[in-house]
Amino acid sequence: MSSTLVIRQPQPVMEARDSDEWGSGICDCCEDVPECCFAFWCCPCFACITTRKYGQCLCLPLLDIFGCIPPITMSMRASMRQRYGIKGTMCRDCVYATCCTACTWCQMSREMRRRNIQIVLVSAKNT
Repeated sequence: MSSTLVIRQPQPVMEARDSDEWGSGICDCCEDVPECCFAFWCCPCFACITTRKYGQCLCLPLLDIFGCIPPITMSMRASMRQRYGIKGTMCRDCVYATCCTACTWCQMSREMRRRNIQIVLVSAKNT
C-alpha cells in the first residue's frame, strides 16, 4: 500500500475584471429587468440604495433634485470610473447623468455587481 503526498493544494479561481470599459452599456437594462423597473419608477430610492452599496452617504443622491445637471449622479459615475479604471470623460458623464439618469444608475449598479467578485471556498475544513 503506497501513500500519495500532495504538495500543492488547489487554489480558488477568480475571474479577472481589469477591463478599462464598462461591463454593460448605458441602455443594457434588459440584463436585469426588475432593477431597471425599480430605477425607472423610483429613481431617487434606487439611487440612494446604490450609493449606500458603493460606500457613500445614503441620502447623497437627493441633492440632485436642486439642479439642472445632477451633480451627484455625475460625480458618482466619475468616481466609479476612477475606482475601476474605466475610460471615459467628464463630458460624457455629464450627458449621461443629465439625459439618462435612471439608466446611469442601473449601469453603475450592474458594474458594482460585476466588479465585486466573491471567492467561495467549497468544502473547506478547519483542522
